[in-house]
Amino acid sequence: MTAARTLRRTARFALVLLALAQAACAQHAVPGMPAAVLYWNQPAVRAHCPDRAGYLWVQPAAGPACIRYFASGDIDGARVAIVQFSGDRDDVMDEAPTRIPGNTEALRTLDAQRSRDRAGVPWIFMARPGTYGSSGDHGRRRRLAEEFAPIDAALDALKRRHGIGQFVLVGHSGGATAAAAMLTLGRSDLRCVVMTSAAFAYEERVRLRREMAGEGPPSARALAAVQGMYDPLAHIDGVVRDDRRQLFVLGNPADKVTPFVLQRRFADALSMAGHRVTLREVQTLPPEYHDMRGQPALETARECAR
Repeated sequence: MTAARTLRRTARFALVLLALAQAACAQHAVPGMPAAVLYWNQPAVRAHCPDRAGYLWVQPAAGPACIRYFASGDIDGARVAIVQFSGDRDDVMDEAPTRIPGNTEALRTLDAQRSRDRAGVPWIFMARPGTYGSSGDHGRRRRLAEEFAPIDAALDALKRRHGIGQFVLVGHSGGATAAAAMLTLGRSDLRCVVMTSAAFAYEERVRLRREMAGEGPPSARALAAVQGMYDPLAHIDGVVRDDRRQLFVLGNPADKVTPFVLQRRFADALSMAGHRVTLREVQTLPPEYHDMRGQPALETARECAR
């Protein structure tokens, strides 16, 4: 083993030990819950959001939020850093936090470091409101005030704290919609945005999903549930013109969760507005053909960041 490789392994091990120590002394633990566990769907409390790496206290117009992030060890002063948003987590919203996979500061930090090692670029996992320790209500996602404005403010705070130059945003499913929202909110610090299996045109999505399942028209309740959501497809005019920025929409025509026709519509709208966008069909996993096979988002983000 070369000295350089030994040094890299030692540095990664030290980073994991640091994350474990930080998790053990976390100041925001819920009574009766292990300190290392990240809580979900909790209000923003300033006293529970310390001024240290991993926490961002932001105050957008709709009210304060504490956004958690978990980073690789080399983000300070980074010319470019990749920021990842996870997909929707309905499958664990009713689980006890101790039963949610990867739901500790140490494990999320380790995952960010592993992604950085694969990509060769500083990597940050930013928790969407209501998930992985970020304040908010995950059930109120895809709304400007509740989700997208806090994320937008958190990206600004992240840049200031760590001196980051530009971001490459990577998101899957609902996380891809969040990345698209950042684009339409007029951010000018995005080198690249990679969106896999993103959700757009929410009412039409409800109808199309029922059609694909061989079901009848959606109920009024199902349509009412998506009212008031911020749809990036309706806000293409907010995208800042940047001839150097690259946008990627990745998906599969067989997707039963986020219909590919709507992803294509988003890509076409960006192209018609004069932005550089690539629509790419990729392999996904049955039976829903929604989750990626392999790591096309990481590979695309890596090439773009470099």
